[in-house]
Amino acid sequence: MSNTTSASAPSPLQAHLFIFVAEVMWGLSAPIAKDIMLQDFNGFQLVSLRIAGSALLFWGLSLLQNQQERVSRSDLAKLMLAGLLSIGFNQTLFTVGLDMTSPVNASIMTTMMPILTMFLAFLILHEPISTLKVLGIVCGATGAILIVLHSSHSGASRADSAEGDLLIIIAQFCFALYLTLFKGVLHRYSGVTCMKWMFTASLLFVVPFTAQSFRTFSWTGHTAAFWGGTAYVVVGATFIAYLLLMAAQKVLRPTVVSIYNYVQPLVACIASVLAGLGVFTWVHALAACLIVAGVTFVTRSKSRAQMLAEQKGASK
Repeated sequence: MSNTTSASAPSPLQAHLFIFVAEVMWGLSAPIAKDIMLQDFNGFQLVSLRIAGSALLFWGLSLLQNQQERVSRSDLAKLMLAGLLSIGFNQTLFTVGLDMTSPVNASIMTTMMPILTMFLAFLILHEPISTLKVLGIVCGATGAILIVLHSSHSGASRADSAEGDLLIIIAQFCFALYLTLFKGVLHRYSGVTCMKWMFTASLLFVVPFTAQSFRTFSWTGHTAAFWGGTAYVVVGATFIAYLLLMAAQKVLRPTVVSIYNYVQPLVACIASVLAGLGVFTWVHALAACLIVAGVTFVTRSKSRAQMLAEQKGASK
């Protein structure tokens, strides 16, 4: 018999905090992942380690739970499809696309995810596209693009590729589709149960494409910083960040979750300033204000349920 009771959900304030921390972790992982890939790992190897390591951690955490949740076959199929969209397809397509195009183009392409989520939520969930929501996404996207363009150095960028840009857009579409389609099934189970099946599906998808790349990899002779960075990407920016994302999704609307995506370039910018690799300018300050304003506008926009409740109240 499947467990169809709704898993406990955090408060709205906790949900906002969880998705914010997850985005901070993802923002910090970008320079760390780039550094360890420059040392030895290639993109496919790092994706494999992220997915395989997190799958093992979620299964281990699941076994430590006092009571195992039973998942119905139909829900299991939904969770595995959710995993393919949000992890397997998203991570693999983004990695391959990034290898083909410039980091600047890749960062700009990722700003499309909240826009895609808004339109998919409108088409699938019939969520309204309000003026406040559009204004928030435009503000956030403008701020993120300002940071990317101002922080980039054209001489360090590799050649742009239309194919690479397209793969990154498809990766964003996959994640936006995941945010829109699967909130119902995610409510019925704990985050650990959902994640262990989602990462299992992603692992089954990725391994056939990436296992070959490890045959020539040397596991010895690396520095402590290399393995520390790898551990952060696998444990922090994947295992913990996805668990926080899952908790936030139980409360927040898809468009609200997606708008926090614009926090990532801001975090990367602040990290580079703190590391002495950049200088915080008025452009960064303006971009930060735009991103905060964008998140605020989208968060305060009304959902379909709120509008229906208001219409029902007005008709009484």
